Amino acid sequence: MDYRKFSNTYYVRMDRGDEIISCILDLCRKEGIASCIYSGIGGLSKAEIQTFIPEKGQFETETLNGMLELVSLTGNVITDDDMNYYQHTHAAVAYKDDNGHHFAGGHIKSLTVLYTAEIELRPVIDDKIGRVYNEETGSGFWDFS
Repeated sequence: MDYRKFSNTYYVRMDRGDEIISCILDLCRKEGIASCIYSGIGGLSKAEIQTFIPEKGQFETETLNGMLELVSLTGNVITDDDMNYYQHTHAAVAYKDDNGHHFAGGHIKSLTVLYTAEIELRPVIDDKIGRVYNEETGSGFWDFS
């Protein structure tokens, strides 16, 4: 991973073998970014895509391997009062097999770069978005208090 900051925005290039979510979290910790939003595109070798199943109260994970196009990536990072980091990422991935072109997408657990990924990361300036836990869903959500 390599990145540069221009004005208040970080531009991140990830390379073969980088795992996108962990790299984003590492950058936030290193640069002291408490909350941000990000988007990107790239080429992947592996994607772990999750779908929340409300009746089970848990995620189901599908793993895709091969030449995958990261068509769209969007997400955010927030922190709680103890500065624990949490990410919420969604993505759309395209791939080809013998039956043609396909798309898959949803909540992202992990994305591994095949050739490159290009990410724009924009921190919240002069404040932060916190996290509040919601017992009904078992998830944390944005907290503006």
